[in-house]
Amino acid sequence: MTAYDRIGVGYARGRRTDPRWLAPLLDALGDAASVLDVGSGTGSYEPPGRRVAAVEPSAEMIRQRPPGAAPVVRAVAEALPFAACTFDAALAVLTVHHWPDWRRGLAELRRVARRQVVLAYDTARHKDFWLVREYVPEVAELERSRPSASDIAASLGARSVVPLPVPWDFTDGVFPAHWRRPEAYLDPAVRQACSALAQTAPGAVARGMARLRADLASGRWHEEHRDLLELPEWDAGFRLITS
Repeated sequence: MTAYDRIGVGYARGRRTDPRWLAPLLDALGDAASVLDVGSGTGSYEPPGRRVAAVEPSAEMIRQRPPGAAPVVRAVAEALPFAACTFDAALAVLTVHHWPDWRRGLAELRRVARRQVVLAYDTARHKDFWLVREYVPEVAELERSRPSASDIAASLGARSVVPLPVPWDFTDGVFPAHWRRPEAYLDPAVRQACSALAQTAPGAVARGMARLRADLASGRWHEEHRDLLELPEWDAGFRLITS
């Protein structure tokens, strides 16, 4: 059983494709006619109009793939069941930080495809996110164990690293998606869709949510973070890496 067989229940309800991220992903794929989506999850960012195959280790995530989604193979990034140069591009969206041997997984992306498009994030930015810094600092320990976008870019020999800011009304419930909507984190379903919170000790998360609820009720959160309230988007550290 993978981690996502445990924490991925209901994932598709909270993690929905946002066109403001899909567009740059499609641009990064360029003219690639065949794409392998590695660590595909529910297939949120699989490109339409191309030949797509998917690789996903979690049976729970595969179960949530919608009708008509790309064919999926249950496998891991570190051992892709395809011959060299099978695909024009390999796509990996917010998955590399979950791979036990991420360097080997990236080497596999390079083996099976001439182009690699990886969406990752700067772990330092996530560790400094207000939700971590002020409410659930235990998440920082998890982030310290994960590769950062700069590590991934260096390993791939990236030719392009582009920031993808998070709009204030982002529809894909990534961990910092609700940076301007703090009350969303009080919803257990929202937290379940964020692996950083779902993989943190429940007691630590519960204590943090109690503090957040109190600070929202008192107005303290809005006073201390009033600089965020008028921003249309925020750089949470997400980086689109192309090699």
